[in-house]
Amino acid sequence: MTDQPHLIDEVGGETYPIDEARWCSDARTSLAVSDLPGITRDRIDQATRSLWRYRAAFPMELADPVTLGEGCTPLVPRSFRDNQALFKLEWFAPSGSFKDRGASVMLSLLRQQGVQEVAEDSSGNGGAAVAAFGAAADMKVHILAPDSTSPSKIAQIGAYGAEVHLIPGPREATEAAALEMAERVFYASHNWHPFFLQGTKTLGYELWEDLGFRAPDNIIIPTGAGSNVLGCDMAFRELQAAGEIDRLPRLFVAQPANCAPIDAAFRAGADTHVETEFAPTIAEGTAIKRPLRMKGLLAALRRSGGGTVAISEEGIRAAALDLAKGGLFAEPTSATAAAAFDELTTTGRIAPDEVTVVVLTGGGLKAAGFYERALSGND
Repeated sequence: MTDQPHLIDEVGGETYPIDEARWCSDARTSLAVSDLPGITRDRIDQATRSLWRYRAAFPMELADPVTLGEGCTPLVPRSFRDNQALFKLEWFAPSGSFKDRGASVMLSLLRQQGVQEVAEDSSGNGGAAVAAFGAAADMKVHILAPDSTSPSKIAQIGAYGAEVHLIPGPREATEAAALEMAERVFYASHNWHPFFLQGTKTLGYELWEDLGFRAPDNIIIPTGAGSNVLGCDMAFRELQAAGEIDRLPRLFVAQPANCAPIDAAFRAGADTHVETEFAPTIAEGTAIKRPLRMKGLLAALRRSGGGTVAISEEGIRAAALDLAKGGLFAEPTSATAAAAFDELTTTGRIAPDEVTVVVLTGGGLKAAGFYERALSGND
């Protein structure tokens, strides 16, 4: 393989052409895009008001993007429990979550490669994003979701015209069903496809531009599979390689204590999964027991000097209500990051004068049932 951008098997090291329509290696292991040089501020397309303003940072030209205006979300300074942070409101995306970034770029590539029918497994937001952008791309879309997924999220997916397949059992059963469907339908997985991460890395580029072409001191991210963590790690390393920044921001993963495999592995000093206990969580968007790219996630956290925080169910609930009282209506998954910010400042791991971004990945309208129960005293 030449020095041109290409795909790399993250386990075996084999390489593949970047323009080949594939979601995994021949060995059924995950793929990554080879390291890219990054872009300088003069290469931002100032005329474009979406994540596609950073298209020069992608590994290949995507001539006809599938776009609904995703990206360019607000960065709002707010006080949370007496400490100041910058809240990145990713729910301003077209389908209501950060996953629109990855879906836009991934489906732009797939449409360019001639793919017309896709399948995706998701607990809600990823499915909504792929359904929305699949509709915009005039693709046939299958979304496989746990039968316990919030009805409002399922209704949103169905409204886009996707065929919804509700799968009984835990989240892993849904992924297994999707992998079976992948034998006959292209698997456009937000966890597996390497170009999804090319979309999420625009969050990092956007924060850099939001902050006057500087890196923040800290970024706190609610994390299940870790695409925002990996995307931010990728973006800021590219910016460092391009000479635009001289240090990486510290990346912090926020997880529910009931499902915190990244936190468990990080605290154990491991570079892969460790055995830990799991229980149901109101932060359903992060309820992933075995993140596919665990090794890369742990490396990104350690490289940045960041870490992990695990939040109790009551802590998540209280943070969601406190955010709403300050005008920020976030789903419980996002509130995990706000609770982590409070813990990190309280324990001194983050100083009050540092520039800290708290990523709120999805809005409260996606979790209306949670708020109804919480405000009635039934949650």
